[in-house]
Order: sequence, then structure tokens, then C-alpha cells
Amino acid sequence: MSKNSDINNIATQLLNAQNNIENVAQKYNRSASAVTLMAVSKTKPVEDVVAAYNAGQRIFGENYAQELFDKHQKLSHLADIQWHYIGPIQSNKTKIICQSASWIDSVDRLKVANRIDTHAKELNKNINLLLQVNISNSPHKSGISLEQVNELAESINLLEHVTLRGLMAIPDNYDADEMGNRPKLNQEFNQMLACYSDLQQQYPSVDTLSLGMSGDLDIAIECGSTMVRLGTAIFGKRN
Repeated sequence: MSKNSDINNIATQLLNAQNNIENVAQKYNRSASAVTLMAVSKTKPVEDVVAAYNAGQRIFGENYAQELFDKHQKLSHLADIQWHYIGPIQSNKTKIICQSASWIDSVDRLKVANRIDTHAKELNKNINLLLQVNISNSPHKSGISLEQVNELAESINLLEHVTLRGLMAIPDNYDADEMGNRPKLNQEFNQMLACYSDLQQQYPSVDTLSLGMSGDLDIAIECGSTMVRLGTAIFGKRN
């Protein structure tokens, strides 16, 4: 397949993803406009990001600090791109993440939030933060427990150059039962929704619940997700 075909595919697959989100939202009596699509472009070349941008996509997520930095630099002329950093945060990489991203969606330590606040001040910008929750209590995943959310949120809310916007989670993969349901996943996403709703009552800035990828999109939207993260569905298999 030629590169032009790949780029045309991205536009088609992006439209399909948007239509899928709209259909699922309608299924659960939600407005499609209440669910934002993040295109996860990790490992994909800049040309693919541009193809999605030209097809109307503006919100992109990256998992690797250096890759995010490089793409941000190369596409700095596209002023309305919104870059989200969604990967694990190493303390020695917070500066280049802050230089590149307007959102950091994987905050799970006050030490990291303090570093982000310091860099944001130096850069004369405000950075939006999501707290990453390890909703499955998996030893293989980053994130805080639900019980730690309020304490971390309270501390972050005192910082001057960041804004607490909500929560993010990446659950474990659960096999469906004989009826095709995944009750454990429903339970965890509903726990996230309850925690998110509680935060909204305390902090007016909180407006984002980032749940759902290709494999659990339906359940995430049913359970109140306001942002879904899709990569392969838009860009194809990762490089």
C-alpha cells in the first residue's frame, strides 16, 4: 500500500471512529459531543499526525517524552494541536514534557506535580493535569488508588501553574463471560465515575474522565467517560 493510501486510510478510519463514538453515545442516551476523541499517535510518523489533523483531529496523545517533544517541535506551526502526555512520567523528563504538552494525563505523585508546576512557571504557561488511577490495583500499572485521590487532588489544587481537570485510568483486560459481559470492568469504571463526580463537587475545574480504548469503548461511554483514547483504530497497527 502506498503512503498516500495510508494517509487516506487515516481520514477514513478517523471518521469511522467518530461515527462509532456517536453511535455508542446514542445507545446510552448520551450526547456525542460529551465524548471527546483523543488520537493516540505513539510510534507513528509526523506525516500520520498531519493526516489526522487535516481530517479535523486536534487532540493527540503520546506515551513517550522524547517522541512527544520531537513531534511538538516539528508541528509547532499547527498552533491549535492539543498535545496530551499519557505515559509514565520520569522525573528527569518532566521538563521536555512540559515544554510540549498542554495536558499531562498520567500524574500519580505529588513530587511529579510539583516539578510540573515549577516548569510551567518557568515556561509562563498553565498545564492541565489528570490523576491516573490504578483502578484494577494491578502491580504492572502506574497510578494511585481511589483512596489516594482526594489527598493528591487537594495538594495539586494548591499549586499555581497547573489545573486539576480530572481522572484517567487504564484497567486490566478482562475476558467476557458467557453472556458477553465484563462485570468487573463495569464495576471499576463505575467506581471511577463515582470518584470523578465527587471531585466535580469539590473542584469546579474538574471536567474530564478519561476512560476507554478500542477494546472497552462501549463500556467506558456507558459508564460516563468524557474522553476516549484510540490509536490503532485510527492509525493502524503500531510500528
